[in-house]
Amino acid sequence: MLKVLVSGVSGQLGSEIKAISTLYPQYDFTFADRSMLDLSNLCKMEDFFEGKIFDAIINCAAYTAVDKAESEIDFADTINHRFVSMLAKIAKKKNTLLIHLSTDYVFDGKNYRPYIESDPSDPQGVYGCTKRDGENAILSVAPCNTIIIRTSWVYSSFGNNFVKTMLRLGHERDNLGVIFDQVGTPTYARDLAQAILDILPQINNTKPEIYHYSNEGAASWYDFAKAIFELSSVTCQVNPITTDQYPTPASRPHYSLLNKSKIKNDFNLSIPYWRDSLKECLNTLGEIK
Repeated sequence: MLKVLVSGVSGQLGSEIKAISTLYPQYDFTFADRSMLDLSNLCKMEDFFEGKIFDAIINCAAYTAVDKAESEIDFADTINHRFVSMLAKIAKKKNTLLIHLSTDYVFDGKNYRPYIESDPSDPQGVYGCTKRDGENAILSVAPCNTIIIRTSWVYSSFGNNFVKTMLRLGHERDNLGVIFDQVGTPTYARDLAQAILDILPQINNTKPEIYHYSNEGAASWYDFAKAIFELSSVTCQVNPITTDQYPTPASRPHYSLLNKSKIKNDFNLSIPYWRDSLKECLNTLGEIK
């Protein structure tokens, strides 16, 4: 039985992994939240791992407050970069398999086709920069049996996310303005969680590999909101607006579609269409009657 540590268990992905963990009896899970593994206290990291043996680490922990990161640069860097660097060193020292989650924000969003793993990164904000630096730290340490998975537009029945925000606002208001000139793919965290647990025993590489994972298809935030209301039968007028009409401290990629051919081919994965997964999530939330 593989001993698997999941960090960041209180987040969307960590919560989904925990929710489906009983479906994977071949794994002996340890779920770590910040009370067990304080990401902001790097001095205590080695203390946490002292005397513990894990066959695999799934690092779901991250600083994800994109706008707040513009003013909390050091805090974001500690969690998304320095913590990840130490985790990579520990994984290498202990010969532990490592799966690290990253983001589409490492790209500038100016592409004309879905991004492949080898496309140059060019983050446009602090959050993206710290996640890129975390990736580079892993590549520099180069532990065996390590993969980095970039994903996008994550939502879940757990935590705060776009789906829950739209549902709340849709019940409160008659109409909403939602951005239509940013295009990507919504990703149901439960699909990503299942994919990670399915591919884990297949990972066997001598240097870190980068993969992309999101649900299939493409949408703007406007399309995403329209689908949420349509599937949940919420009556709310959605009006398309441009990014300029909704200014935020951090810039967002205008185009962040991810090419998933590599992860599908290497691990024989079948990835669900985003609207099908959205329907499953809404059903879990009790929004589909």
